[in-house]
Amino acid sequence: QVHLVESGGGSVQAGGSLRLSCAADGDTYSAYCMGWFRQVPGKEREGVANIAGDGGTSYADSVKGRFTISRDNANNVHFLQMNALKAEDTAIYYCAAASTCTETVQGLDAWVEYWGQGTQVAVSS
Repeated sequence: QVHLVESGGGSVQAGGSLRLSCAADGDTYSAYCMGWFRQVPGKEREGVANIAGDGGTSYADSVKGRFTISRDNANNVHFLQMNALKAEDTAIYYCAAASTCTETVQGLDAWVEYWGQGTQVAVSS
């Protein structure tokens, strides 16, 4: 069992930055592929980024070059650094722990075993 707790959401103007954190408990953290998803009410959940236990990463095309995912296996936490934010990045962001990483970030959805509670990110233009 893995319990995920997110923090770091908030409101920012377009062009600004936010850093999301996701802390996990459990003694097998490094075995999980950790990811970030986002969802706008009424729309499909969208994969944003994922990171394997060895540090390999994948990103959605919409965030490449602006967002960076990282993890700290020693402290069971992973991060999403979001720079150059746009209004279309506004969503509820969820962290996730999956049994395997996938080549595409959207494909990770099928392998997620645990979800965080979500944190709101609002970007004003």
